[in-house]
Amino acid sequence: MELLKEIFYFIIYSLLIVAVSKYILVTVLRKLAESLDLKAKTVGNIAGIATSMPELLSVSFSAFAGLIGTSIYNILSSNIINFIQYILAIKLNNNIKKLNNKALKIDIFMVIISIIIPILMLIFNIEVNIEMVPILILLFILFYYINSNTHKLYLKKEESLEADIIEKEARFIRKKKEKIIKYTIYLIITGILLFIIGNLLSASLKKLCLQFNIPEFVIGIALGFITSLPELITFFEAQKHHKNKNSDLGVVEATNNLLTSNSLNLFFIQSFGIVIYSIFS
Repeated sequence: MELLKEIFYFIIYSLLIVAVSKYILVTVLRKLAESLDLKAKTVGNIAGIATSMPELLSVSFSAFAGLIGTSIYNILSSNIINFIQYILAIKLNNNIKKLNNKALKIDIFMVIISIIIPILMLIFNIEVNIEMVPILILLFILFYYINSNTHKLYLKKEESLEADIIEKEARFIRKKKEKIIKYTIYLIITGILLFIIGNLLSASLKKLCLQFNIPEFVIGIALGFITSLPELITFFEAQKHHKNKNSDLGVVEATNNLLTSNSLNLFFIQSFGIVIYSIFS
């Protein structure tokens, strides 16, 4: 009975993180990005950061609880599920042909690498320790560099068209400063709320693994499924948002969302979890 109660708490806290991320964090970030007249690629990057917040919280609090093994399975399952959800969203929106652009092909190739790396870590039983952090950070910088430069080379036409759209829309935007301040305050409040829920999730994780002996990989995979739900929403929303303007931009935004999310999960969030685990374990 006690075990079922703790599983219930685990599910509730996890879904709360997803709900707050989906309905508040992602929404506010998009509105903030649009108020600043940002390009689709930049909005996609911001959405990727936003939708990685559940992974950041689950990995961080798992590491704090001494469950570093959970984070590897969490990251791996999240990255795989993100990719599957992305392909599904692109397919259902009839945008597969848009992926012929070289920049998007390179982005997807890097996404696949972000899945292969943790698989190899598990196959070869590579120890997760503090020495890995500089390597992961350097790989993150490399991915960012490649992504930025390939988009400059192969997406000039789309960016030019988007600039025209933004210029026209900017005429109708009023009280930008007030909106930016309002959305920034919302983000701070949302961050505090997520931190509180994350603490509760951490306590639940610790009980499930240490008190009830549930394997870390089971918890990690479960977290991966749960924390990947916000990405599914943003992949569809990105294409829907740009459908009446230029569908290419929706695919660009969704692809950058995917790449940013997977890269952050594997390189930055995994590193952050390792640091926390090294300090508090």
